[in-house]
Amino acid sequence: MKNILILGGTRFFGRKLVELLIKDGHHVVILTRGQSDNPFGDKVEHLIADRVNKEELAKKVEDRTFDIVYDNICYSPDDAYALCEIFNGRIGKLIFTSTLSTYEADGNEKSEADFDPYNYEITFGDKDQFTYGEGKRQAEAVFFKYAKFPVVAVRFPIVMGEDDYTRRLHFHVERVANEETIGFLNMGAEMSFIQATEAARFLKWAGMSQVEGPYNATANGRISLDEFIHLVEESTGKTAKISLEKNDDIRSPYAIPSSWYMTNEKATNSGFQFTNLHDWLKPLIEAIESNRE
Repeated sequence: MKNILILGGTRFFGRKLVELLIKDGHHVVILTRGQSDNPFGDKVEHLIADRVNKEELAKKVEDRTFDIVYDNICYSPDDAYALCEIFNGRIGKLIFTSTLSTYEADGNEKSEADFDPYNYEITFGDKDQFTYGEGKRQAEAVFFKYAKFPVVAVRFPIVMGEDDYTRRLHFHVERVANEETIGFLNMGAEMSFIQATEAARFLKWAGMSQVEGPYNATANGRISLDEFIHLVEESTGKTAKISLEKNDDIRSPYAIPSSWYMTNEKATNSGFQFTNLHDWLKPLIEAIESNRE
């Protein structure tokens, strides 16, 4: 049994990660701001603190050690550095949830070598000073420079699931079903995705295995936005109304100018087996459409 701290953990794939760890018999501590209910009850220890308040976070974990820490809610170099200062010498390993957004959407398949956090120039600041992708790049760079514990930076593409609070996939299903226009930039652009349950399984694997460093985690395969919309059309029985004109009010959260996808070869070679995107994407879309009715 391991002693595990999860920063975040009450929603989406973070919640699924907690459920996996509880099932395996680990002692799980979640730390949240207390704004969401604790769905696990007395199966976990619940600490309430603001992740971005260094003093508050330090006080909550004072004199405690953990085998693994999962940080799902770090978005800036300042927060990454604070975690290093608080936990150096007190944890066995950190799993940091990073993103495909560390890579530019330039049409090329992305491997871990396409962003090198070990030699990236660090500029400190809070998350309001950076774009989402740059905040994650900076956080990775800080962790790999200042952490005195092993770090895995898990780079996820867009995570999909029926319980996705961002409702990015739902957006497309609902607008096509309601015959509302969706804005795109390039229907031929290809993307990679991962399902929430698989994202949770990967985070668990990253924590329990001996791997370190940056790792892409994505389902096998990729899909063009044109193919994706065709699946939505099949599931809803409606023809999508697509606009390539710039209009933020109708713009798809998947509207990218060029293909943006990653390889999972490094993780696969390290022993993790991914699902195939085309095995689960259409059933997921159908489930969202079914629940919409």
